[in-house]
Amino acid sequence: MPPLLDNKNPSSHSVFLAAGLLREARRQKGLSAVDVPPVCILDPDGDIVRRLRQTEQAQLFEGWPCYHTDLYTFPLGGQIVGIIGCAVGAPFAVLVAEELFASGCRLLVSITSAGQITPVATPPYFVIIERALRDEGTSYHYAAPSEYSEADPSMVVLAADALKSKGLHAVTGSSWTTDAPFRETTEAIAAARVKGVLAVEMEAAALYALAGAAQRRVLCLAHVTNTMAQTGQDFEKGEADGTVQSLRVLEAVISEMSHERNFARSPTF
Repeated sequence: MPPLLDNKNPSSHSVFLAAGLLREARRQKGLSAVDVPPVCILDPDGDIVRRLRQTEQAQLFEGWPCYHTDLYTFPLGGQIVGIIGCAVGAPFAVLVAEELFASGCRLLVSITSAGQITPVATPPYFVIIERALRDEGTSYHYAAPSEYSEADPSMVVLAADALKSKGLHAVTGSSWTTDAPFRETTEAIAAARVKGVLAVEMEAAALYALAGAAQRRVLCLAHVTNTMAQTGQDFEKGEADGTVQSLRVLEAVISEMSHERNFARSPTF
C-alpha cells in the first residue's frame, strides 16, 4: 500500500478545521464574521473573474478572510453570487471550498477548462461531470478508496434539464481528475478512454469527495477547450475567452438549483 493511503480514516475528526482558520484570520485582519453569498462559483482558470472585473460587474467582498484568495460578488440570474478565481488543483479547490462552506455557502459550482479524452464533440463544449476518476490525493482524505468520486445524481439531472430548457448544449459523463497535467501519457489517456472518460481536469474528484463526506451541494462542470496541445489553434475557448458562454451556462444551472425547492433537498450520494 502506498504511503498516500496510510492513516486515512475519513470518519475521524480533523484537528484543523476551516472554521478555526477563518476565526484567526478575521482576528488578525480585524474583520467581522459575515456570511458569503449562499451560491458561490470556483473559476480555476480565472477568466470569468478577470472578465467581470474588466467590465466592472464584480465587487470585492471585503469580509472574506481567506489568506490565499479574493472573493468577488456579481449579479447572476437575479441574485448576487460569489466567485473565486485561480483555485487550481484538488488541494487548493478543496481548501477554498471548505472555507466557503464554513462561511455560509450552500451551493458551490466549479467550472474548469478541461482536455478532451473521448471526442464526443468539437471543442469548446461543456460536460456536466457525473463522476470523476480519482487520480489525485485529496479525495482519499474524505472518502474510502474507490475508482470514482460521484456527484449527487439529482444535481446532475437538474443541471442537464436546466441547460436543455435554455437551448444550451452540454454532455453528461465522467472526467479524470489528475494532479499532474504534464504527465498525461499515451497509456493513461488510452486507459481513461476505455473507461468512457470524456475529459481530464484537476478538481472534480476531490470536490465530490468533500461534498459526499460533508453532505454539501457541489456541482462540477468541465469546459472542454483543448486536445492537450496536440493540434494547432488549441485552447480557443470562444467569445471573450469563453466567458460569455460560461456565464450563460452558470446562470441556467444556478437559477434552477438555487430555487428553494432544490436548496431544501439533501444531497443523495
